[in-house]
Amino acid sequence: MTTMTDASVREFKMPDVGEGLTEAEILKWYVQPGDTVTDGQVVCEVETAKAAVELPIPYDGVVRALHFPEGTTVDVGTSIIAIDVSGGSAPAAEEPAAPAPAVEEPAEEAPQGRQPVLVGYGVAASSTKRRPRKTAPAVQEPAAAAVQAELNGHGHAPAPLEDRPRPLAKPPVRKLAKDLGVDLTTVVPTGPDGIITREDVHKAAAPQQAPAPEAPTAPVTQPAPAPAAPAASYDTARETRIPVKGVRKATAAAMVGSAFTAPHVTEFVTVDVTRTMKLVEELKQDKEFAGRRVNPLLLIAKALLLAIRRNPDINASWDEAAQEIVVKHYVNLGIAAATPRGLIVPNIKDAHAKTLPELADALSDLVATAREGKTSPAAMQGGTVTITNVGVFGVDTGTPILNPGESAILAVGAIKLQPWVHKGKVKPRQVTTLALSFDHRLVDGELGSKVLADVAAILEQPKRLMTWA
Repeated sequence: MTTMTDASVREFKMPDVGEGLTEAEILKWYVQPGDTVTDGQVVCEVETAKAAVELPIPYDGVVRALHFPEGTTVDVGTSIIAIDVSGGSAPAAEEPAAPAPAVEEPAEEAPQGRQPVLVGYGVAASSTKRRPRKTAPAVQEPAAAAVQAELNGHGHAPAPLEDRPRPLAKPPVRKLAKDLGVDLTTVVPTGPDGIITREDVHKAAAPQQAPAPEAPTAPVTQPAPAPAAPAASYDTARETRIPVKGVRKATAAAMVGSAFTAPHVTEFVTVDVTRTMKLVEELKQDKEFAGRRVNPLLLIAKALLLAIRRNPDINASWDEAAQEIVVKHYVNLGIAAATPRGLIVPNIKDAHAKTLPELADALSDLVATAREGKTSPAAMQGGTVTITNVGVFGVDTGTPILNPGESAILAVGAIKLQPWVHKGKVKPRQVTTLALSFDHRLVDGELGSKVLADVAAILEQPKRLMTWA
């Protein structure tokens, strides 16, 4: 990271954008060194364990340096961009656009005091120093040189590992080299300050893809099996490795915690929703819903809210520390949404108090924001019950896992035309299967069954939205 000594340079630190999170990944920079920025201008997009968030800069000035490249995970409180607030231009030749965070010299300690961040009152500047690059240990893998010499077949081993300096490369470049099977110690760097670039790795990998004459000091590309210590190998073209971080990492941890903390019970019911589907079509023609998106999920959500009103004890949570059941007198309705970054569950605050048109607007806004990747961390906090619509994938039903801290989740299956006994005759009807999972510590079978039965009854006879309200 570039060291800044000019008093006119302000360091903007990674803020805590998600209620106690410790790190965030830089997804995209919107500015480069030399660009002029103004107070409130978005300079980058970062991803936390909860959502993707755009960061505005709190200064007017000129970008002096970007301390981390895209794809780097940075600790909260670490400076990520330097801004020259004196009004001067940034010296492009002296300040690399994206220096590697692993350069030997540590960054100079930031000025005393607190720097502005988005959440809270900032972090102490003295608490965040860039750590110096770790140097290679005196001896690395003592048997590696001997094995390599044996594989060369000529008794000439490459230079001892302890004499090789650790190559400088950014984390994405190291991963690329690992995937291509390139030894970074054999790559000639062309980047600033001796940093290995992606192009350097690709050039080093190119000769390995075609037969080359054997040289005593050249790296071995096709080692023979060693009985004493066989080397593990795999064909990278047949596998893709995806780092588990950000939203996916948080979701995985939450689902494991929920599955092994709350005793899940799932009940199912298959229901004729023909009348509900007719009501959807009628509402689309109603002038009250002009310009609004009307679909079956809207009426399913309203049915669940009415069922909760009739059975309020299901809208609760389990307080392990106090050994109490906390019944909520409001409904923050979560809607599971699949996004490119993973599954998220934003919720509609106080959904129980919304009219049907208001609920339609809230659902549309929630889905659109999630698809754009703009869901805020606050929108995913405080949910009480959730709906997951697996039917959009053509799936009949499932056994959903509870969103942590909630007592129930309703899965909606695909709505299909099926033979159904209606008024004593077998007729084609619109049919779906509902599945309700609930926490058996606070929801017994009777309560869970009543809620599921009420939802089914409303969808079968949607006029109950008025008679039961």
